[in-house]
Amino acid sequence: MNVRQKTLILGIGNILLQDEGAGIHAIRQLAGLTENRDDIELMDGGTLSFSLAGAIGDTDRLIVIDAAHYDGEPGSTRVFEGKQMDTFIGSNRQCSVHEVSLIDLMAIALLAGQLPGHRALIGIEPQTIAWGESPSPLVAGAIGQACHQALQLIEAWHA
Repeated sequence: MNVRQKTLILGIGNILLQDEGAGIHAIRQLAGLTENRDDIELMDGGTLSFSLAGAIGDTDRLIVIDAAHYDGEPGSTRVFEGKQMDTFIGSNRQCSVHEVSLIDLMAIALLAGQLPGHRALIGIEPQTIAWGESPSPLVAGAIGQACHQALQLIEAWHA
């Protein structure tokens, strides 16, 4: 299957900082749910780097799963799709443990004329960003919901 026809699900975060690692934990859970699907590519984006710009530019469908502060209840999830995603990540520039921000990577794709036509951010509201390799119970419980939302988006985009 052509790379551009696949949906790239990019999990980002730092698994050494409890809830900050939510996106990586989601990718790990999705691996078991999507092992027989050739239309999905899973990628552990870690704490982001410019090296991810190529993967983002090579796909028409992008789902990013990450811890995100959007004033929700800890452990809740929210889907930001298309321009709503662009607006959210553009207005939510804050100090981060990431090398680069998601908005930087999306800007690179836009400037190269390769911004994915279908794109979404699934944010999981963190409870704590303290040192620890496991998410808080509330965020751990939300990871399955985020995975389900990602798979629902893929089905909607294929319809």
